[in-house]
Amino acid sequence: MKPGLSLRVSQHLSLTPQLQQSIRLLQLSTLELSQEVEQMLDENPFLERTAEEAPREEFGLDAADTPAQADDYSADDALFSGVASTGNTSVENPNDAEPASAGADEPDWSGDGTVEMAPNDAEWGGDAPARNRNDAEGDEADATELARSHESLTAFLHRQALALRLSEVDRAALRFLIESLNDDGYLEEPLEELAIGLAGPDDLEQIEELVHRFTVAQRLLQSLEPVGVGARGLAECLTLQLKALAADEDSEIDPATVQTALRVCQQPLEMLARRDIRRLTQACGDGEERTRAAVALIARLEPRPGRRFADVERNIIVPDVIVRKSGRANGRDGQHNFIVQLNPDVMPRLRVHDIYAGALRGHKGGEGHQGMQQRLQEARWFIKNIQQRFDTILRVSRAIVERQKNFFTHGELAMRPLVLRDIADELGLHESTISRVTTAKYMATPIGTYELKYFFGSGLGTETGGNASSTAVRALIKQFVAAESPAKPLSDSQIAEMLKEQGIECARRTVAKYREALKIAPANLRKAL
Repeated sequence: MKPGLSLRVSQHLSLTPQLQQSIRLLQLSTLELSQEVEQMLDENPFLERTAEEAPREEFGLDAADTPAQADDYSADDALFSGVASTGNTSVENPNDAEPASAGADEPDWSGDGTVEMAPNDAEWGGDAPARNRNDAEGDEADATELARSHESLTAFLHRQALALRLSEVDRAALRFLIESLNDDGYLEEPLEELAIGLAGPDDLEQIEELVHRFTVAQRLLQSLEPVGVGARGLAECLTLQLKALAADEDSEIDPATVQTALRVCQQPLEMLARRDIRRLTQACGDGEERTRAAVALIARLEPRPGRRFADVERNIIVPDVIVRKSGRANGRDGQHNFIVQLNPDVMPRLRVHDIYAGALRGHKGGEGHQGMQQRLQEARWFIKNIQQRFDTILRVSRAIVERQKNFFTHGELAMRPLVLRDIADELGLHESTISRVTTAKYMATPIGTYELKYFFGSGLGTETGGNASSTAVRALIKQFVAAESPAKPLSDSQIAEMLKEQGIECARRTVAKYREALKIAPANLRKAL
């Protein structure tokens, strides 16, 4: 092959470390951001927490409309701005992008190359997130009440076990079974498998002894509260609860109904799930009326005994944004004004360490000076990117609240169709930026806490030529089902016809999809007894 020279013109776009970090921080959830801050505090000596309200850089919503500097464009503007190319144009993945300087192993955080401090380097933080004004009127609103410490199911059972007079072996067996329960209070693994797991598959005599001990321990476990704990399946769990009702002399339930319910639990659960009264009546040998009463009694039992001991703390959602009403409703349209503010509890307060920054300024040219300079610039950019993250969340949240005012006043039925492009066009951002902002970010409102993505939904056509939000349609379906006759539940086709009467064109398959998303059973399973 003959060697030669050729000239090719192309454009290449590389993301700086600052832009990469901006993208990454924007898509993090509150918990992930907290972990990121802790990691940065451990790694960067120039970064520190502060509880004080210190001056900060002029960056945020007030500066949102000012012309940006060349290196201050958001990452998505750099990624998706139209770049005229005369040859090949490539955009690197944000996670795989390299610094502009070829061959550099470390990110180039050097910035403009200066280590001169501003009059007060605390301007780089004091309050790392978006400014704390939030246009709040009055006292700061609480984000949410943290759940109080509560007792777990295993701790509750262990405490009851202490009151039993048992040998050391039986106490150890009971303790082992308690620790083997799942979150719902069921003992999923067979006793034989538990014994084999302890003794090994070869020691048959030891396995037999362990199975005997576990059998005794299981009876003890099933005698504890809550009733039904330690069951190996749903049928056994219901049976345990019915036996407890039968043994309760103060119970007002008809004993004959309890006995019929016990016989129903011995039948295949599919018949009970379908509420097949005719077949259950034949199988149990009781009258239809008593069978119906027995099935109704079973429906009032607790299928998951460990439900009330669930760890509610892990389900707590700490909102990023708080929305509250302001003043009285307008007399003209009856709508309230709403104040949108950031949750101060999730905003990390960071600043550049004054002493370390001053020491670096006083030792120019020393050993390791260049590395420390980059660390200082990295701390400044980290604070600035956190500020930008919260400012962007606040801007997007305000735009959402402005678009969905009817929802905050009248509920789900008043939700308007809204897509990412609508907010992106209004704020001058890219759709991908809006997507990052609305993912895993939550808003506490007067009617509940919602993920920001909840306020976006496609539209369904109406007879008037307008659009109805899919969220509003789901709320209508829920309303129709709640008002239906228990003896004659609405089918998907009937619901579609009712929506058509409301002027909303919605196919039966779409109704079925929305119904399943709402976790509403089909008509044949909703039919009352």
